[in-house]
This record gives sequence, C-alpha cells and structure tokens, in this order.
Amino acid sequence: MSKERVTPVRATSRAQLVMRRFRRHPLALIGGVILTFLILMAYVLPFFLPYRPEDLDPDYAQSLVGPNPLHWFGTDQIGHDLLAQSLSGLQKSLLIGFVAALVSTGIAATVGSIAGYFGGWSDRAITVVIEVLLVLPSFLIVAIISPAIQGTSFVLLALVIAAFNWMLTARVVRSLALSLRDREYVEAARYMGVKPFTIIRTHLLPNMASLLIVDATLNVSGAILAETGLSYFGFGIQPPDVSLGTLIAVGTSGPSLTSSPWLWAFPGVMLVLTVLSVNFIGDAMRDAIDANSSKGARR
Repeated sequence: MSKERVTPVRATSRAQLVMRRFRRHPLALIGGVILTFLILMAYVLPFFLPYRPEDLDPDYAQSLVGPNPLHWFGTDQIGHDLLAQSLSGLQKSLLIGFVAALVSTGIAATVGSIAGYFGGWSDRAITVVIEVLLVLPSFLIVAIISPAIQGTSFVLLALVIAAFNWMLTARVVRSLALSLRDREYVEAARYMGVKPFTIIRTHLLPNMASLLIVDATLNVSGAILAETGLSYFGFGIQPPDVSLGTLIAVGTSGPSLTSSPWLWAFPGVMLVLTVLSVNFIGDAMRDAIDANSSKGARR
C-alpha cells in the first residue's frame, strides 16, 4: 500500500496577512511610490542642485522668470530658485508631519490607556481634560502660541500641533483599554504582581497596535495640512525659513496669482501629492488591518 506524501501547510502570520491585503490596494502602492519619490527629492536632490534656498541671482536677470533649463521651477521676485525653496519647504512639512503624528499618537496611547485601565478619579479627570480640549478652537490657540516660538526650531511647531491633535484617538484608546483590562491574561498578570504600567506596556498597547499604526499614518497628512495652513496665514514658519505654506501664500498674493502661476503651482502640487499619498497608504492600512472591512476581508 503506497503512502501519499503530505505537504506541510505553512501558517501565515498576521503581519504577512496584513501585507498581502495591503498589496491588493493599487492606490496604496501608487501612494507609496509617490511618497518615497518625494522624500528622496526633499532630502537627496538638494545635494545635486547648483542653488541653495537662500541664494539670489547676482544680477537679478533671472528674477521672476518661469521654468527654464537653469531654474526648473522658475524663480521668485528676488531671484530665489523655486525648486530649491520648494524642496526646503517639503523637508519641513514632512518632518513636522511625521514628528507631530508620532507625538500625538504617543500622547493618545498613553493618556487613553491610563484612563481606561485605572478608571475611577483618573479616568474622570482625563475625560474632563479631553472634553475641554475638544471644544477649544485649536487653530486659534496654535496661532496665538506660534509667535512665542518663532525663530526657534520648527520642531517646536510640530509639538504644538501635536498637543491639540490627540484627543479623539485618546477616547478610542480609553474605550479599548476598558474592554481589555478585564481579559484573563490581564487579570493573571495583575494577580502575579505585575506593575500596572508594565501591564499597559506589555498587554494593552500591543493589542491596540493596529489602531495606533493607522492613526499615526493618517495624522501625518493632518499635521502637514495644519502646518501649511498656519504658515499660509503667517502663524507658522516665518522668513527667512520657507515652507510650502509660505511659498503658496507668496505665490497667490496680488497679481502673482495669474501672472506668475509657477510661484504657487509647484509647491501646491507637492503639497497635494504628499497628502494624497499618505492618505492612500493610511486608508489601505486601515482596510488591511481591519478584518471586518469589505476590502480587508478579501483573501
């Protein structure tokens, strides 16, 4: 009697399953390619350019000229190379977006898990703080605070943006922590004498990792738009520094809006591509991680 050879079935890990679902989203792959290209442009291309953002045309012969072989994105009113300035602005927007997203998600994870796990007076106090911050006009407050940090590192602006961008996620994390704190493995850890913050770090937060990863990804585009809006209205990055918001503001002021459209068109396209690519990636990650999603559930 011949014996049939049985081929062992290799188990698929959750990470592999998530990546398989993620790759089914063509927009996410396009977004990843675009975002990688923009990051390389922002941080690698400046080393190969003959101009720096602060350089001026020596004889002003190339001031306020459109795209040409010497200046691919054209120049502004005083001879700055717009490509060099746009890349400098993109650097700041990307850095502010990533820093603000990581900080705001970190605050939300910490505050929400503490409120949900401990409950009682700490939960009530944190909930009151969250509710108060949610009704405050965050844009106006950041605009009021921003003059105090002008001239310092623009990372401080990212921290200020993050300080008003964590409340909604904290409420979701709190709800998850309330449901997780009564699980058997959390009860067992508590009876074994494990410290509360160790339980939060090793049991609660890992089970919320999917939510936090998606939240951090989507917060990047929100922080970039917040910084751009602040800089556009003069409350964010200030001269001599540049950002995409300041470049768009200068390009859309006065007759430049129609007479010199390259002043705002190229920074605007960079901003739109950055935000869209991050949103595509964030949406795909949410569908890939959420097994109940109609897109993420397909295998």
